[in-house]
Amino acid sequence: MKAEEQHGGDHEVACPQARAELDRLLADERFRATERSRSILRYIVEQQFAGCAEGVKAYSIAVDVLGRQSNFDPSLDPIVRIELSRLRSSLSQYYEAFGEEGGVTVQLPRGRYVAVFTRSTGRFPHIDDREHPATGCAKPADLVLDQAPSAVVPAVPARRWLTASALGLLMIAVVAGGVAVYVSRPITTVKPTVAVTLTAVDEGLRGEASVTRDMLLTALTQFQTLTVSQAQRRERPLASVLRPAKSNAYAIDMKYYGDGDDRSIWWQIVDTATGDLLKSGLESVDTSGRTVAAVRDELVAQLARRFAATGGVINTIETHTASEGSLGNACVLRAEYQLDDGKASSFARTIDCLERTVATNSFDADATAALSAMLAAAQAEAADDGKIARALELASRAVSLAPLSDRAHVALMLSQFYSGRVDAAIAAGNRALALNPNNPDAAAKLGLVLFQSGYFDAGVSLARDAGRSVDVVPRDAVLVLALDAYRRKDWSQASLLSEQVSDSTFLISILRVAALGQLGSDEAVQRLAELRQLAPDFETTFRERMAPRRYQPGLSAAIEEGLTKAGARFKTEGLATAF
Repeated sequence: MKAEEQHGGDHEVACPQARAELDRLLADERFRATERSRSILRYIVEQQFAGCAEGVKAYSIAVDVLGRQSNFDPSLDPIVRIELSRLRSSLSQYYEAFGEEGGVTVQLPRGRYVAVFTRSTGRFPHIDDREHPATGCAKPADLVLDQAPSAVVPAVPARRWLTASALGLLMIAVVAGGVAVYVSRPITTVKPTVAVTLTAVDEGLRGEASVTRDMLLTALTQFQTLTVSQAQRRERPLASVLRPAKSNAYAIDMKYYGDGDDRSIWWQIVDTATGDLLKSGLESVDTSGRTVAAVRDELVAQLARRFAATGGVINTIETHTASEGSLGNACVLRAEYQLDDGKASSFARTIDCLERTVATNSFDADATAALSAMLAAAQAEAADDGKIARALELASRAVSLAPLSDRAHVALMLSQFYSGRVDAAIAAGNRALALNPNNPDAAAKLGLVLFQSGYFDAGVSLARDAGRSVDVVPRDAVLVLALDAYRRKDWSQASLLSEQVSDSTFLISILRVAALGQLGSDEAVQRLAELRQLAPDFETTFRERMAPRRYQPGLSAAIEEGLTKAGARFKTEGLATAF
């Protein structure tokens, strides 16, 4: 009767409602809890859904979530109690400020590690262990607890409604259904976590090494593709033990060498979960005639691009190891790789993945920016006012969610450019580079926008910078250099560079044919036939296809001239003057 006296009666909060509240709470940026607190909360609730209704032990939280060793002793190390106190405070402050009357709330009563879901009565209620005694490891329905006051309904013995065997079968079905739904949910991947160490081999270089490491940490955080951690390597990433969020962790170990006029950094990347050495390398810079600061800047730029760029070591591993259907960071990386490939025909599946990610978490700035960029890139292939309007809206939201994100500003640049706001697009691109001067993809995309807008020298300069210190030169950088060679009538160089681009999209294909046509090469006939297979109507739609890309009229005319020399048949009226 005690619960009835306090609440006026009990109704159940259904399991789906409880899970929905947990997911909503963890996705709400207003919930001021650390990543560690969020991981603890999810872990406690997931364990209850798995059937342990009396709660988990401090030892389990310490080992499974906080990465403590198997000899952890909660009586000697109060970390779990401290973290739970912080988490309770965060929950209380959140629901007091943003809780809605009648809405589901989650609370952590003192005395044990168990979550209680209730219906809010307009204030954040206090719940202690006496009001909800332990019930033992039970069915998921035991997780379903109090609701707001309503009419008191006398308890009715279960035997009047169901036989014992029927009740047992029903509970088995409930458990099986809950497990099936839980397992079938897509994994939401998050950014990988990295811990960075840099030691000087020579004691006299310790100061240089320390400053270089600090600058590298700053450069890595500017990319915002990684979560930089100060945790020891033996500690597992907090989110790696939880579903539906999945995060991988890596250790970057480096040694700083100085030999005469050379400065070198040897590095290795280790998977902290398995201890496997994934890749190692050496970056070297000649110091002769250069200041220490200039040498340090070059080393940092090389390492930051190597580790944190979309085409860098870690994100390449993340892209290829993400499970099919994963949401979150895996979608974002996949989108950036496809944007670099330029194959709009493969966008649909990734756009759907990003749409689902944004629907799940509307505060995901990276997914919002990636979705905007993909819609804007699709606009370049086929003009669509609806898509470009949505791309602009998404990019603006991404910037508002993450004003210091170069990804968000690159998305804004692309959507503004393809909507005809060229000056605003260039300003957004410059802002992206200011936020992250080491991002080769941002430099390449801004370079292409500048080149398409007629700022040829500036575009080429950025394209060349984007190709420095990277394993794979961004596609847009190579495209700019190929287009510039064609503009300068260096047909051989234009042909060579266009062949270095791995894809066979419309733009690359016409550039290859046009360069061979200008050279008078016999290969132009074969390439023209391939182009006609790719785009059978290109000779009647060429100018319409080129218009959304906003190339300067003279450059488009020069390409059309080369295609004509290769054997293409265009209408001649209105042909712009070539270079």
